[in-house]
Amino acid sequence: MRLVLFTGKGGVGKTTLAAATGATLATQGKRTLVVSTDPAHSLADAYGMRLGPEPTEVDRRLDAVQIDSRSLADSAWQRLRGQLGHALSGIGVDALDAAELTVLPGVDDLLALGEVRRLTATKHWHAVVVDCGPTAETLRLFALPEAVAGYLRRVYGWQPVSSRARALSGAAASVMELGNHLESLRAMLTDREVTTVRLVLTPERMVVAETRRTLTALALRGIRVDGIVANRLMPAAGLWRGGAASWLRERRAQQEAVLAEAGAAGLSGVRLVEHRAAEPVGLDALAEIAKELYGGGDPLAGEADDVAPMLRITESDEGYRLRISLPLAPDADVDLARIDDDLAITIDGFRRLVALPRLLRPCEVIGAETDADGLVVLLTDPGGQA
Repeated sequence: MRLVLFTGKGGVGKTTLAAATGATLATQGKRTLVVSTDPAHSLADAYGMRLGPEPTEVDRRLDAVQIDSRSLADSAWQRLRGQLGHALSGIGVDALDAAELTVLPGVDDLLALGEVRRLTATKHWHAVVVDCGPTAETLRLFALPEAVAGYLRRVYGWQPVSSRARALSGAAASVMELGNHLESLRAMLTDREVTTVRLVLTPERMVVAETRRTLTALALRGIRVDGIVANRLMPAAGLWRGGAASWLRERRAQQEAVLAEAGAAGLSGVRLVEHRAAEPVGLDALAEIAKELYGGGDPLAGEADDVAPMLRITESDEGYRLRISLPLAPDADVDLARIDDDLAITIDGFRRLVALPRLLRPCEVIGAETDADGLVVLLTDPGGQA
């Protein structure tokens, strides 16, 4: 089973490409579900039919669904919140304080991601293609499982336990249920054999810059990106003449220059899709886009990427060098902090705690440097032995 998530800056056409990918997978014989977690819900417009919160048949072997996260919050979350509030009140926490403690930020987004996992776990489909929201919302969505799990650790003292742990009840059971659910979401997103992200951009410098930051943010989360698509490339004017043809040539040249700059900066293997005069609605129009995007190949193949481990340790004269493989822009704003046995890495405003390997936990951070392959942290052994 494969899970492919499409995201990009608002208005770049990610919904169309996700819909086209799903339709092509179905025609190639794979049972496919296309899911929209984007609050705008334009997936129904792409297929030219009504969609709801339950999978609807679009074509043979092709289903689609638009997740209503607000409705999920009004049902599933209220049950768990009620359990937590009741349990906390039962152990002496004031009722108002208990209600405050059970309000978690981003619950709607978490439930939408949980619904994706539920649909994926049915194993009814060979592939699940997700039309995510715009980049900022998607990055928040991907960060939530780890962030809320940290909240549970601080407020409730939750820790992951195996399924063989002793039976729990009351607040402990409710917290354990939510914590384990969050852990399963994180595991789903970081399973590189199952889950991949496709980034969609238009050939504009601001959009490309956001895409590069998104690549770094996803790498920080351990989430694999297996493709980048440049959408709405102006068609070549060919031998056309006149003012319109001149405008097309100039605009295409500008777009190609942006893509060349992006390639030189590390955004390689970008697939191109040309702009169309008519809005691509319906399976026939989507098939034409998929043909241009995949050339008749397998949409699940993606692009080859570096699957080297994120963390690598080598010895140095001072002690150790810890390489953290990340796609970094030359002007990236990088900040490091040591928090107990973790490194707090912040890059262009995106932050993640990275657990230090056991070998390096007694060491002190004495410096850091960046290069084309990522970040190198310099550590010294306080005992003087490397």
